[in-house]
Amino acid sequence: MPKCLCYSLNSNVGPHIEILEANGFELVHRPPHVDRLDQDALISLLADCEACMASAEPYPARVIEAAPRLRVIARTGVGFDAIDVAACDRAGIAVTTTPGVNHHAVAEHTIALLMGVARGFPRLDRMVREGRWTRTPHPRVMGTTLGIVGLGRIGRAVATRAVGLGMNVLAYEPYPDRDFVKQWKIELTDLDTLLARSDFVSLHAPMTADNRHLINARTLAKMKQGSVLINTARGSLVDEKALYDALKSGHLRGAGLDVFEVEPLPLSSPLLQLDNVLLAGHVAGLDVESQRDTFIMVANTIVELHNGGWPAECVQNLKGQAGWKWHRT
Repeated sequence: MPKCLCYSLNSNVGPHIEILEANGFELVHRPPHVDRLDQDALISLLADCEACMASAEPYPARVIEAAPRLRVIARTGVGFDAIDVAACDRAGIAVTTTPGVNHHAVAEHTIALLMGVARGFPRLDRMVREGRWTRTPHPRVMGTTLGIVGLGRIGRAVATRAVGLGMNVLAYEPYPDRDFVKQWKIELTDLDTLLARSDFVSLHAPMTADNRHLINARTLAKMKQGSVLINTARGSLVDEKALYDALKSGHLRGAGLDVFEVEPLPLSSPLLQLDNVLLAGHVAGLDVESQRDTFIMVANTIVELHNGGWPAECVQNLKGQAGWKWHRT
């Protein structure tokens, strides 16, 4: 009986349990006292598991190489930059994601951060709690310009909501859906133009070697005076030191951040000293509906791989490698 480690956030319950057990899997659950970022604990739990439901915790080469039976790391989400894909390729381990199930959740969270910062949060909340009753106006969001960096599923979901708020939308996307762009009257631009013209910039690009610190001192300087940065994509897209400087100087009016270079965000981070930064703990893609649908897709993907199928839309590695089999010979 193959074993699947349910290591992902909240995976101790959900529809995946019935699906996996009905298909002959024995489930191993992460004990509640085990820190998800404890790699030694992860290695121990993976020892005799063939599948793993994973969140955003790291899977470096040392974890991969210490899991001799592992055949699939099934990520509950679309990002997989925390997984050493090259090590998985060498070991013949499939790395899968769940495309198309959480874009609405991320889009809503993005708009929530944007509106929160636009209306002066978290500063307003803190002032009331401290007994300060200062009433000052903030610029209206309707009629402003949102620049979206990355117009994939999530970027498109953000764009439709922004249009509904009465915003003008610019997008930087190397491979755009032209029909979508035309339908929603989105203007495609290069990155520098987008930064210079946008009142709000929202990041929805994948994390790649080329995109690391895409937002840095140079690109922040190109942003409009008084503009706002929103990041619900990947923390490493932003140079946090440069962002802090831009916020502290007043060049940026504020930022809404759900992801960080180091997670959890260290309490020593200077970003925590600023009252024009609205923070969340990598939860943009997490709502009840997306969690349910993600768990179902993860379970079905694992079962399909075990049964000899190949869900190509979910598998993110082993490119050009034919003849992959669940059972090692």
